Amino acid sequence: QVHLAESGGGLVQPGGSLRLSCATADHIFSAYNMAWYRQIPGKTRDMVAGISTGGNPTYAASVKGRFTISRDSSKSTIYLQMDNLKPEDTAIYYCNAYTLRAAGGGVHRDDYWGQGTQVTVSQ
Repeated sequence: QVHLAESGGGLVQPGGSLRLSCATADHIFSAYNMAWYRQIPGKTRDMVAGISTGGNPTYAASVKGRFTISRDSSKSTIYLQMDNLKPEDTAIYYCNAYTLRAAGGGVHRDDYWGQGTQVTVSQ
């Protein structure tokens, strides 16, 4: 069982900032790559930013330069610092942990999800 505990969502004005946190168990944090996804009702869940176990970040083009993903090994927590927020960033944000394993002659991805936290950017 993989438990991901998210926090930090809320309501913010355009141009404002929020920081999301996602804590997990030590053995999960050290072995799983982690990411933040977001979803608008009726739309697909899309990756916003990811960070490997080695600390290498990746970003969606829509947030590059505004969002920063980081990880704190001492707390087994990842963060998503969101600056210069725009109304189109409004969504439910989900923490994700994943690992890849060999299965059936190929590679299988195991995904685990947090419960989601609402981010609303509005006047």
